[in-house]
Amino acid sequence: MTLPTTARHVLVTGGAGFIGSHCCERLLDRGDTVTVIDDFNDFYDPAIKRRNVALLVSHRDGARRFRLVEGDIRDRKLLRSTFDGARFDAILHLAAMAGVRPSLEKPDLYFDVNVVGTSNILEEARRAGVRTFVFGSSSSVYGVNESVPFREDDPVEKPISPYAVSKRAGELLAYSHHRLYGTSCACLRFFTVYGPRQRPEMAIHRFATLIEEGRGVPVYGDGSAKRDFTFVSDVVDGVVAALEFAARGGYRIFNLGESRTVELRELITLLESALGKRAVIDRRPDQAGDVPITFADVSRARAELAYCPRVPIEEGIRRFVEWFRAERADRSGAARGGRG
Repeated sequence: MTLPTTARHVLVTGGAGFIGSHCCERLLDRGDTVTVIDDFNDFYDPAIKRRNVALLVSHRDGARRFRLVEGDIRDRKLLRSTFDGARFDAILHLAAMAGVRPSLEKPDLYFDVNVVGTSNILEEARRAGVRTFVFGSSSSVYGVNESVPFREDDPVEKPISPYAVSKRAGELLAYSHHRLYGTSCACLRFFTVYGPRQRPEMAIHRFATLIEEGRGVPVYGDGSAKRDFTFVSDVVDGVVAALEFAARGGYRIFNLGESRTVELRELITLLESALGKRAVIDRRPDQAGDVPITFADVSRARAELAYCPRVPIEEGIRRFVEWFRAERADRSGAARGGRG
């Protein structure tokens, strides 16, 4: 799949992160030029993001077609110099403070980064004449949605976390820029993305670590909560298609999920099987901000983006565990080498 010739230099905010680094890798594979803005904050170990960037730098043509700008999307001076220093054809905006539960503790930070930062990117894009914008949103905007599976035209006026509010605000900012300034936008509601390089605090990665180390796996409620888990390569397919869609003009919201639900207890069983170890379950009460189910209707993405998720959860968990164990072995070896 290739972008139109008018969209060859892509600015990726948050490109050192989990989803972002996979997207950058795909864009480089296609021959695109990629500039990444990332602030390497300490929400999780910045060394993980540094390793992601090292993979991009070492790409077969990374030295010529990859550039890293280290800084914060709230820094207008940095953004101005970045936009003035290059001609971007498209923007993939993934930079954000992530996670529902942490947003309950620091709502001001989430609004500052996710809302003000998004506004800054859109404003600089408008000033620089960049008209193709893809925004990484979240299934969290649906809140406690009684209609399943979730459709893009479902009401989303009742988000239940600051994170969800901030992502919905980003969608609305994109829409206002589309109506006022002609920016072409695709907003992507990601459904629980997982796979190699997944952030360590996310459920699958965290649970795998706890099971591997024989520590208790926290299960909130009775374990019947359901999530639509989406393998990262499927999400990247959708992102690339959305860049093409946005290059053609318009405004659209798309769900990107596997369109299948998996109970938390089933997920743990799959991890146990892939790891060959039993989980120690640590029962806990329900968590504030959690929703009972996420479930994507992806018919719009299928019809308009030719989106077709190919990796079922059973295969995705197997691939994740393969990466997880290789990564742990590499770090262990590096640690031993350092001590030597």
